[in-house]
Amino acid sequence: MNLWIDNKSSAPIYEQIATQLKTQIISGALREDELLPSIRSLAKDLRISVITTKRAYDELEREGFLYTVAGKGCFVAAKNVELLREENLKAIEEHLAAAAQLAASCNVSTAELAEMLRLLTEGER
Repeated sequence: MNLWIDNKSSAPIYEQIATQLKTQIISGALREDELLPSIRSLAKDLRISVITTKRAYDELEREGFLYTVAGKGCFVAAKNVELLREENLKAIEEHLAAAAQLAASCNVSTAELAEMLRLLTEGER
């Protein structure tokens, strides 16, 4: 499991952790019933507060990504990955629709918009 904190990000640290864990669960990097690091261990590794780590885990548990077994720890919950992917695709479509609308209001062509997207995603692959 690979997590990092971006101190320059406007997103709260607990949200950064939760988002990265969700991404790893959806991608299959973290498998169903896999044991996650303890809250204290993760906090120590990331050099953050235990409270922040607990908040991230609590958020993920509330959303159904994790489950806790008393005395044993937090585990990746069984999740319908296809449903999660569809939810993410819907969110992407909404963002792209907003970007297309803004581009149209600024007379940015579809080709220019596609090139912007290609450049933005180029470094991520």
